Amino acid sequence: MTKLVECVPNFSEGNNKEVIDALGQAISQTPGCVLLDVDAGASTNRTVYTFVGSPEAVIEGALSAARKAGQLIDMSRHTGEHPRMGALDVCPFVPVMNVSMEECVTCAYVFGQRLAAELGVPVYLYGEAAREESRKALPAIRAGEYEALPEKLAKPEWAPDFGPPTFVPRWGATVTGARTFLIAYNINLLCTKELAHRIALNLREQGRGADQPGRLKRVQGIGWYLEEENIAQVSTNLLDFETTPLHAVYEEVCRDAEALNLPVVGSQLVGLVPRKAMLDTAEFYIKKEKLFILEEEQKIRLVVSRLGLDSLSPFHPRERIIEYLVQAGEVDGGLVAKPLRAFVRAVGGRSAAPGGGSVSAAAAALGAALGCMVGLMSYGKRQFEELDPIMRKLIPPFHQAMDELVEMVDSDSRAFSSYMEAMKLPKSTPEERERRVAAMQQGLKTAVRVPCALAEKVSGLWPALKELACHCNLACKSDIQVGAKMLEAAVFGAYFNVMINLKDITDEKFKLAMSQKVSRMLEESKQGSALVLALLEKRVA
Repeated sequence: MTKLVECVPNFSEGNNKEVIDALGQAISQTPGCVLLDVDAGASTNRTVYTFVGSPEAVIEGALSAARKAGQLIDMSRHTGEHPRMGALDVCPFVPVMNVSMEECVTCAYVFGQRLAAELGVPVYLYGEAAREESRKALPAIRAGEYEALPEKLAKPEWAPDFGPPTFVPRWGATVTGARTFLIAYNINLLCTKELAHRIALNLREQGRGADQPGRLKRVQGIGWYLEEENIAQVSTNLLDFETTPLHAVYEEVCRDAEALNLPVVGSQLVGLVPRKAMLDTAEFYIKKEKLFILEEEQKIRLVVSRLGLDSLSPFHPRERIIEYLVQAGEVDGGLVAKPLRAFVRAVGGRSAAPGGGSVSAAAAALGAALGCMVGLMSYGKRQFEELDPIMRKLIPPFHQAMDELVEMVDSDSRAFSSYMEAMKLPKSTPEERERRVAAMQQGLKTAVRVPCALAEKVSGLWPALKELACHCNLACKSDIQVGAKMLEAAVFGAYFNVMINLKDITDEKFKLAMSQKVSRMLEESKQGSALVLALLEKRVA
């Protein structure tokens, strides 16, 4: 599977278009690197580049841009609102897909060593790559900024991790490391820089110091003024958006602003944002306002509206949400991207994959889709108005399962392919044979876990399907009947796929646990399908 790392170098130049473009070209012309976003700020005099690629490719892309920065940026002349200490101020590596945090730490080490060796500049490690606890937080390393470097570098405790402990006036120093996805998020206020900073101090985890911590965990913050927009901003970094989500930051700023009689006029995402961060915020407002929204596109639109993300410039989800950009750049969209005829022909081809597992996943997705359809056909019409509260509860599980089960069409095919690849490994020496057997066993376990997860997902739908059968629009009776049998057939398929792969697994404890689990879920599906059909037969149109 493709390994994807995100690299987000922040360069200390936000006004000179020629320099900004040259750095972007250095990245985009590096083989294997895809430049996703360039966000330049005039007041901050800083540009954030976001690009993705394999671990090896992103290291080369970052080095290429750094070499160019060494020629074009002179830190001795730099001024800007944003804290900074170097021409390439900070360069984090972030795991995106099929990559561990440890691999990103390795990226930071390799990049830092090579940068220091090639340009002769001091480089510090932070975040997950930090070798000392005191250097984990970026603000701690950057304290005093560029101007404090001559004195700082002379202190033994601030010796760089790579490169010389000497001040390089044109460059300054660079910080590199590995971290989870950081979201740069700014909330707009019509007030002074000082008032915005006052709110930032209330919220950021660091607060005003150890004796006055802020309210929001894993959040950094500062207040500044954007001259080009004639507004102030509470500028934040969300270090872990699952600990403190976007909506929590926005709502807390609004709360403090209201207490100070200050107007909030939207907000701004800098760079890219994970899809989950947007959808989590959508769910917050859906629950808060008791809304009924199913489609992802509409959920994203809701977030843009509630947070005012288009207040300073248009917010285009396809250009700002990282998963959408990655998908757009993929040449092979997998089985689910194929037209139906092509998918059927792929199944009918002379190849072991896609096979019964992918077909089972497709059947399950169609069964869930029929449940969703029946719910929607029983909702929002005057003749079924009394059913609206029930359908609002029943439709979302089918809609969510429909999307998740579609993804399993490719997951199953990939799982079996990983086993087939393991079989091709060399087996000339005892060590090679041992590695091959271990890889094959791991491949078989994965090939078992995917259909077992499918059966588990379907098992969670039977309670909703039974309730839907009791209340749905009877004009859709045949649709829900077909849906029930499709879901049952999918679990049969999952059962057969689990059992055929279990026979070659040597881990007896794993075999017993999986066999018992999938057998139980098969019985649940038989009973669930039979009960749904019986409930429908009892109803009279």
